[in-house]
Parts: sequence; C-alpha cells; structure tokens
Amino acid sequence: MTRTTHPGPGGPVPGPGPGAGPGSGLPGTGPAGPAADAKLGFTNPSGRRRAARARFGPESRRDPQLPPLIRNVLLDDRGQSRRCVQVRLSAADAAEPVARALLDIEAGTALRLHRLVEGTEFAPLFPRLIGYEPDTDEPFLLYDPPRGTTAGKTHVMSSTDQRVLTRDLMLALCLLDGQGLVPRGISPTTVLWDGTSLQLWGLEGVTGVGRPRTAWGLAPYSSPEQRRGEGLVDSRDAVWSAAQVLYRLVTGRPGHADRAPADLGEHRVLAETLRDAFDPRATGRPTPAQLLDLLSPGTARRTALLASPDDTHQDDRDHREDHQAFEQALRAKRRAPMAPSTPGAGTGTGTASPAESEVLCPYCLETIQLDLGALYVTDSRMQYQPLDLAGVGKVRRQDVLRGAVQKCAADPDFPDHFIPVPYLTYGRPLTVAMVGQSSTGKSHLLTQMIAEITDGGLEPFGLGWQSVNPEQHARFVRERVQPLRNGRVLDHTGGLGLDGFARFVESLLITDAHGQVRPVAFFDLGGEDLVRTDSALRFLLGVDALVFVVDPVLALPLPQLDHARERGGVEVNRDGDLAFATVLDRLPKTGQYLEVAATMVLGKADLLRFRSPVDRWLGRPAATSLDAAQIREESQDVHAFLRRHAGQAWLRPFDAIRRCTLHIASATGGQEDQGRYPAGAAPRRVLEPLLSLFAMHGLIDVPGGPEAFARGEAAAMEAVPAEGPGAGGTGGVGGVGGMPSGVPGARGAGGPGRKRKKERGGEAR
Repeated sequence: MTRTTHPGPGGPVPGPGPGAGPGSGLPGTGPAGPAADAKLGFTNPSGRRRAARARFGPESRRDPQLPPLIRNVLLDDRGQSRRCVQVRLSAADAAEPVARALLDIEAGTALRLHRLVEGTEFAPLFPRLIGYEPDTDEPFLLYDPPRGTTAGKTHVMSSTDQRVLTRDLMLALCLLDGQGLVPRGISPTTVLWDGTSLQLWGLEGVTGVGRPRTAWGLAPYSSPEQRRGEGLVDSRDAVWSAAQVLYRLVTGRPGHADRAPADLGEHRVLAETLRDAFDPRATGRPTPAQLLDLLSPGTARRTALLASPDDTHQDDRDHREDHQAFEQALRAKRRAPMAPSTPGAGTGTGTASPAESEVLCPYCLETIQLDLGALYVTDSRMQYQPLDLAGVGKVRRQDVLRGAVQKCAADPDFPDHFIPVPYLTYGRPLTVAMVGQSSTGKSHLLTQMIAEITDGGLEPFGLGWQSVNPEQHARFVRERVQPLRNGRVLDHTGGLGLDGFARFVESLLITDAHGQVRPVAFFDLGGEDLVRTDSALRFLLGVDALVFVVDPVLALPLPQLDHARERGGVEVNRDGDLAFATVLDRLPKTGQYLEVAATMVLGKADLLRFRSPVDRWLGRPAATSLDAAQIREESQDVHAFLRRHAGQAWLRPFDAIRRCTLHIASATGGQEDQGRYPAGAAPRRVLEPLLSLFAMHGLIDVPGGPEAFARGEAAAMEAVPAEGPGAGGTGGVGGVGGMPSGVPGARGAGGPGRKRKKERGGEAR
C-alpha cells in the first residue's frame, strides 16, 4: 500500500464555521493558505491504483457535528495540475469505528452513484468521486470541487429557479430511491446551487430503505420520526428534508420543526408542489417519484429504468442466467437420491447419538477413550502433573475433571499432547474444518468466529457455550483473539497437527436449545499438503462440516484487487483453490453428491465492500434469527458473483456437496497496513457460515429439518427416495426457499434467544 502522509495546513486555520458546506475554501475561492507536499496513493472509481503528488490547503471541519475534515488539494495528475477536494479523517478520529463507518458509507454511496450516473445527464446532481483510500491511518476521499453555493448562502431565487431546484432535488432523491437509499443529511449546507442546477452532498448520511431509524440530523431539516429514531427508514423522510430546505430558500428562515409552516399558502410554488411534504408522518407525504412527476412528467420513469439496485452495469439477461444456474443446481440436488449412510461418516444431521461414535484425538487423529488413570493437571509453574482422583471428594470431582487433561498415547511416534477431559465425556465431537490455501485468511476468520461465539453471538439462536478447558481457552484468547482485535496481523502458527494437514485450533462445548451438550472441534486444513495416510483419510471420513474459504485475491480478476495481488506477490488462479480439490477428491463418496455439511465463504470481503453484491450483505447488521430465505438469497448472490467473475472451478465445493450454503464475510473489516489493521480488526458476518452448519446438524431448529436445509423448496414430485438399506432423507421438502421467516417456536425464527434479548431491553435487529 502506498503510504499516505497528511502534513496538515501547518498551523491553526479558522474554519468556515457552521453552515459553510462542502464548497467553502475551494481553490480559487479564497486564500490558498499554507501548502505542503505529500504523496497520495488511492484507488480510482474504476478500481485502478493511482499515486500522485499533492499540495494541500488549510482544512476545516466539514460539519461541526461530524468528524470528517475537508481541504483543497492540488494534484499533480501526470504532469497536469488538477484541483480537487479531500474529505478525510484525522488519525485520532480514524481510531473510532463509528467515524470510519461514516466515511465508508460515503465512499460506498459515491462509488455506487458514480457507476449509476457517470456519463449520463444526471451526473452533475452528485459529487464526482476521483479516488478513495479507506484502509490507512488517515482515510480519505477525493472529489472534484463542489459546484455552486450552499443553499444556506443563497438569498435570492426566482420562482423559475425554485421550480428547477425542486425538480433537481426530487430527481436526485428518485435516483437514490432506485438504489434503495435515503439521504438523511439534506440541509442548507448540503444542497448546492450554481444558478442553473443543483448538486447534492451529505452522502455520509445515506442509509438503506427499511432499516430501523436512528436519530440523525437537526430540526427542522430532519423529519420528526428521524430525529426520534422511530420506525423504519422511508424515502419520504428525505421529502420532508427537501421541503424544509426549499422553504428556507424561499423565505430566508427555517420552517416549523414538526408541521407545515403557518404561512405556506403565501408562497405559491411551495404550496402547489410541497403542501403534503410537510406532513409530520412519512405515510402522509408524497414519494420523490410522485413529486418529480408533478414537476416533470415522465422523468421518474426514466430514472427507474436507469439501473437496478443490484448491479448498475450488469446485463439483465446474464444476471438471470447466473441466478437460473443456481436454481438448477439446487433442483438437481433435490432430485438426486440420498446416498446410503456410512458408519462413522461425518454426515451428522443431529439424529444419531454422538455417544455411539468413536472419538478421535484432535491432534494425532487416532481413536482415544477416557482413561481416568492417565489424567494430568497443571501446577503453579504451568507444568503437567499426574492427577490422583482417589483423594478428590465427590463435591470437587466435577470441577477438578473440568480442568484436567488426559495424555494421549494412541500414537507413540507423535509428540506429547494432552486432551481436555470434557472433550472425551460428551460423545463424538462435531468437527468443523476450515479449507483453503495458506493465504486465504482462514486463521483470522476462524479466530473471529470463535471470538463471536464467546461474546454471546449464539444466544439469540437458543445456543449456549462453555470452554472445554478454561486454561486452554484463556490461552487462545490471549494469544489469538486479543492481538487480532487490537489490530495485529496474526502469524501462521504451525501447532500440533497431522503432517501439516489437519491442525487442531480450539474446541468448545455447545449446548443446543434442547439442553444437549456436544463438543465442537475446529480444525485448519492445509489441503494442498495432504498426503494419503490412514490418519488423514480417517479424519476426512469422520469430518462433520467443512468451511471452504474463497480468497477473492486469488479468485476474482477484478481491478480493485490488483493492488492486493501486487502486495502479496500472487496472481489470479482460474483453476480454483488447490486445497478445495485436494480435500474434495479424498472425501468418501457413495452417491452423486458428497453428504458432508458445508459452507463456502467469500472471505476478505472488505476488499470488495464497495461493490455489489458484497456491499449489500456486508453492510447488514448481525443476524439475531436464522432466516433461511435470506440465507438462500445470499447464497444465490455469491454463487452468481463467483460464477460470473471467478469461473466454475471456484464453485466446485457447491457443485460436489449436496448441502452447501454460500456466504460473504470479513474477519478484519479492512486491509492491513504494515502488519497492522489501522482501525483494529472489526469482523463482519463471520458467524453466519457457522450458523448454517449448526442448522444442518440440528443444533439450531429449522422448519423442514436439517436434511432439507440449504437445498431449497422442492415440489413433492421432485423428491426421489433412495433405494436400499440405510436410505433416508426428506426428499428436500421444506428447504430454504419454502421456509417462512418468523415461524412460531422455531429457533431460527426468533425463538427463545430473541425473547431473552427483548427481556434485557435490547431491540432485535
């Protein structure tokens, strides 16, 4: 990453003050102030990396209520001077996740609008983005200079100009509404007018339609419901704000905070077009499209046809073909006969008793049984000492055993290793294995998954957790979780494992909604190093769940990822992940599909967080209920994205495994810079893949049962029963597509976990 330096203006410079807006202090509009040179590295809207020398003017707070700063910049653009404006965060402000999130929202909105309107007649309505650099100590955006003067400084406007400005403002709102976006920051400081047309700033205040409202903005420009944070975001929230700005322009004074101005009838243009826009309830106001059609008939229809919210430049026919391919694959999985059950195979559905199966040592992968004569505990020097239970009373026995370990002697050639006693006393553990090449970010993703569990992330789904061994878990948190959360890039740790293939990472005791306790063991598979040994094959025969981690840097030939490839010294691999192929080729297969539960995760999604459909999913709040229809929708989007850009080789796990969901996740929330994550590691959607696996294994109750989960809704005629002994399955009826959200009593539909959340006073998101 090109280091970005911000020398600052060289001393205190008085800012323009409240209401100055984004156009204050632009090149050529005031004194240049002290300037300083720096080299800026940034990504342009097309995804290409750029570096340019820059000279800065004085800076000020863009909005007194918000952290971003703004200043003039003179770029040396291939020998040509180019004026622009930099919106940035200081290092101190960038240390706050909320401030970074605001800048990310602005960057994502600006990029989406760029893709939507660049080269069209609508482009002048919004700020034109030149470049962005979000993952550095002082993140920033670069824009073309704002065009016009803020409405707060416009004192005289003819009735003709009023109608043009009103039309342009509604046009901007319609374009945003077409993307499912609502600008909450409309005010006299974010609406600019150059005498002929409007430009709308305030993109940091944009949010999605249907999201819960949060308090934002000030009276009278923020609607009453918006200021109180009540209900759900509506496109008509922005209509209120626009009406208040227009009233201020016409009268020179602010309107009433909660209702229509008393003198509205005295202003003909306002009264004719915006009378209902001042309704204190969003449901009583017209939509932006209705107002636009009133001002310019037919224009709203043209904006609606400009682009879909999913992908502004994607051909509709190709889009349909991608999604049809996903549906056809699910249909084929539903129709294929279920393979006969294989004893010991890891197709766990929650129906078999784990206690009936053998337990493998998580280190040497040999069979192990509890031996009370081979137990140890640690002393004050953290050295293992033999445990004699003869002197332990019944009252203390359970507590002592919880902290005890057993020395495994199953493989005398393997280095000494010890297994926590609880791991051996609850039946066969549920084994979850992460699959991918060493550069995919598996370690960070798995660390954040476990951290989310221990932070209570499973509670809304009716699940509880406990450490298998408190001492070992505390060491995992100290050595892995805390450094990562503090922003340090984790090393690739070797640890004990099988020839570099299956490395045991951590284990937890998970209690399901029915009170059944089951150990869950997490492994990191270095599939490209797999050798065909008896232990390796035995592990794969018994593995219960696989998480295939797709590295976008290796999979996707997108220009946004070129810089990451250059830094990592890697190239796009159109043949897929070698670790995927290695593991899939060695899994036991007795039918058309592999029956192990699996998920595919598009990891490092922060690298693509401004691109559809990644932005759509990565920006969603953490789930508090398992909505199978939403999981299917996410799977469909990821499948289409990988099919379009990476190729079918990267979808081999989905094609080979009957039950496989696809997810988007980021373990860190941003790119590392010189061995650290500038804002710390902020995980996004890391628990969703694991929740899907738990549902497939019956730990989370889902309508249709675990067998049907992730295969989609099937008509009865599509269910083909398997023949022969051991055949089973539900035929796929009641899968993801047919699962209604909010099923009473279902853990995945807001069961006891959600109820407890409400009892604590929280609101289910």
